[in-house]
Amino acid sequence: MLHGRPVAVLGGVRIPFCRQNTAYADVGNLGMSVRTLGALVEKFGLHGQRLGEVAMGAVIKHSSDWNLGREAALSSGLSPLTPGITLQRACGTSLDSIITIGNKIAAGQIDSGIGGGSDTTSDVPIVYGKSLRRRLLAANVAKTPRDRLAQFRGFRLRELKPEFPGVAEPRTGKSMGEHCEDMAKEWSISRDSQDELAVASHHRLAAAYERGFFDDLVVAFRGVSRDNILRADSTLEKLATLKPAFDKVSGRGTLTAGNSTPLTDGAAACLLSTDEWAAAHGHEVLCHIRDAHVAAVDFVHGEGLLMAPTVAVAEMLARNGLTLQDFDIYEIHEAFAAQVLCTLRAWESEGYCRNRLGLDAPLGRIDPAKINPVGSSLATGHPFAATGARVVATAARQLQERGGGRALVSICTAGGMGVVAILER
Repeated sequence: MLHGRPVAVLGGVRIPFCRQNTAYADVGNLGMSVRTLGALVEKFGLHGQRLGEVAMGAVIKHSSDWNLGREAALSSGLSPLTPGITLQRACGTSLDSIITIGNKIAAGQIDSGIGGGSDTTSDVPIVYGKSLRRRLLAANVAKTPRDRLAQFRGFRLRELKPEFPGVAEPRTGKSMGEHCEDMAKEWSISRDSQDELAVASHHRLAAAYERGFFDDLVVAFRGVSRDNILRADSTLEKLATLKPAFDKVSGRGTLTAGNSTPLTDGAAACLLSTDEWAAAHGHEVLCHIRDAHVAAVDFVHGEGLLMAPTVAVAEMLARNGLTLQDFDIYEIHEAFAAQVLCTLRAWESEGYCRNRLGLDAPLGRIDPAKINPVGSSLATGHPFAATGARVVATAARQLQERGGGRALVSICTAGGMGVVAILER
């Protein structure tokens, strides 16, 4: 993007994000993706048009969702000649899908495309253990009924025990919340500061809805018109009553259900193009993607699992000759309030910036009023593969509202990675 054609963000759409096992319990990724892409097609008048590519993503999906991007595109109202691809990088998935489309535009391969993602923790794939799977596969290829029955000789009822998708890191066996608890202790992040950030997220999101900020960004689905996780009446007193959710035994746990994102269902997507394509089709350019970057940390050997954005941002700023203060908006994904606070503290730390980031001085402090001005994941919820597109669409809309400026997008992911981007208008 930095050296190719300018990549324009024309806008985005999402359905309201909903807590798992509520409004979208029986919809699944394809249904949510079709509704979201269809709404984007309607918003920009794309019926029957052939775009260069649709890149969608999903973290938790069934094998039948083998190419969610293509299948959703075929049901969206776009020309069936529009190709589709499905990607996955945990919580950074739809930011990555947007980067993928952006890079193709910058390289001159396509002139327009859609990047987005969908995730459900309600409609999860449930499989059986290896023993029963082996029996079923062997029975499927057996030639005769007798041979098929023979595959179940010695069968035990315990083989029927299902296996559910896990949320733990495969290399550590610890959940993301447990890892973030370790980070909060390392950086001395207090429970009060986490709760304050969570309350602010809810209040800011509620205020943005009330003033109509999301009127053209969120489309109703299944009778829901706003994120059902949103609590406009959230208070510090209410959050203070919640018990630790991950560290329940040490007496020092600070992460709760109130300052952590809940399991969520939802989908989001953004339309990207060249400036010329936008002008030819009568669309306003909200902003441009100046650059994007991905980094990783060695969380297996002691680094904080969700600290990779600190590295990714530092490397991206250096490449672009910018400082951390050269932004009007900071959209930092709130996987946990503690994660955001650890990131901010690390950027202010002389030792961390020198020893880990290789800098001569700290990146410095950010004005809290510029961080997630219209709320973020703690209030909207976090469907893993949809958050990136939500954040990009939200940041682009804010830049349009401001009449110009620069936004920093930062998303931490499972697996110890961070995906970041710079948007400009």
